[in-house]
Amino acid sequence: MTAQTFLGRVGRRFLEHPLTSGLDPDDPKTTELRKQILASKPFLRAIYDEWYSKLSAEVPAGTGAVLELGSGAGYCEQFIPEVVKSELIQCSGVQIVADAQRLPFADATLRAIVFANVLHHLPNVQQFLSEALRCLKPGGKIAMIEPWVTPWSTLVNTRLHHEPFLPGAAEWSFASGGPLTGANGALAWIVFERDRTVFNREYPQFEIECIEPFLPLRYLLSGGVGMRSLMPGFTHGFWAGVERSLGAFRRRLAMFALVVVRKKTSSTAITK
Repeated sequence: MTAQTFLGRVGRRFLEHPLTSGLDPDDPKTTELRKQILASKPFLRAIYDEWYSKLSAEVPAGTGAVLELGSGAGYCEQFIPEVVKSELIQCSGVQIVADAQRLPFADATLRAIVFANVLHHLPNVQQFLSEALRCLKPGGKIAMIEPWVTPWSTLVNTRLHHEPFLPGAAEWSFASGGPLTGANGALAWIVFERDRTVFNREYPQFEIECIEPFLPLRYLLSGGVGMRSLMPGFTHGFWAGVERSLGAFRRRLAMFALVVVRKKTSSTAITK
């Protein structure tokens, strides 16, 4: 074991939230405990509020269902009241149990698919994208908040986070040991940034409408749902101001990104 690996394990153990210590991520009880953690951490809730506001702003007007994937411990319905909440495992508060790679919806019926921290858990992203393309109406969107790759985020995720973070992975897929245990935290960056030309070639009916890297400091300070908070809730506004003061450097230090992908209309697809 290298000194860096040892220090990373010690750091994770020290920062780990006591409620989730040693729990199986695939156990529905873990999701229920994460709801308690989220409710008890004002700093983290302020971040989730921001995430849901961003996702809500991207939902197109009109008819058709709005599907949230990986609803888990969250509260997206407070920002998108009509949202259909789904999860891969049965847990309280969700309306359907659904696999993002096999969506139980008819063709061209969804107005939007929204989620936070889900794509990097999907063992086969191509299968999800094909399903999303099938289920979305023309003009419908996928709006997601996902971990992003920068030198800073790579340092943090490879030292303090338990999930794999592999920007150099050659494939868009990975072996999964369970519904929630498999991951590559760099997956969204790989698909929509590093391999953007591949994405455009393989999915010409999709258009990447927005990539907005953000949140270089606050999520780390919040501890997320798995670690202890490093800052009290009342300091959130101060740290948001610190991030704004970073200006253009925010993109180079970002730990997350808002990614929005739109299904083209027939006329758009023809003229592009």
